[in-house]
Amino acid sequence: MAPKDDKSDDVNVSRRNFLKSTGVVGLAATVASAPDISAQGGPTAVGPGEVPVRLNVNGRTLNLMLEPRVTLLDALRMRADLTGNKRGCDRGACGACTMIVDGRSVYACSTLAIDVQGKAIRNVDGLARGATLHPVQQAFCDKDALMCGFCTPGFIMSSVALLEAHPNPTTEQIKKGLDGNICRCGTFPRIFEAVSSVKGVSRG
Repeated sequence: MAPKDDKSDDVNVSRRNFLKSTGVVGLAATVASAPDISAQGGPTAVGPGEVPVRLNVNGRTLNLMLEPRVTLLDALRMRADLTGNKRGCDRGACGACTMIVDGRSVYACSTLAIDVQGKAIRNVDGLARGATLHPVQQAFCDKDALMCGFCTPGFIMSSVALLEAHPNPTTEQIKKGLDGNICRCGTFPRIFEAVSSVKGVSRG
């Protein structure tokens, strides 16, 4: 029996060792060329820190310290304990965060708090008067227009804005006024019924 030829194994091992050593050398060169962050005192912060922001919410003034990048939704939920409006998609697509700013419905998750200073802001926490619900809130209860309730605050705020602009909206106006809000439970027929049943809503 002919002796086993080990030359192929030697070649393979040598090639493997060569590739390993090349990778280590390349990594060492990369590390050596990288800037010494510790010597520079760490990364430099970009942008200002917290700044004073004054908001007019539900008829009262809120003086907050916020970073300029903080959204209206986060400012009210995290800093003012006004948690009625919810965070859904966090990208201005579902409407759960809808609030009213100067009479117009806006996505609070996509609106910077610092940009709405000096404007009249309303969220769902400010609609009721004591134990008396706002007519739109009452209609949603009467018509059973909510299921899980997560989207309800946004729908209510969009409905209030719609009814203040159009006291007797047509079906098409209701659909258009609420087309930025999504109910994942599918209670749209009851929501439309609730909105169409409300009469005489005055501007808040």
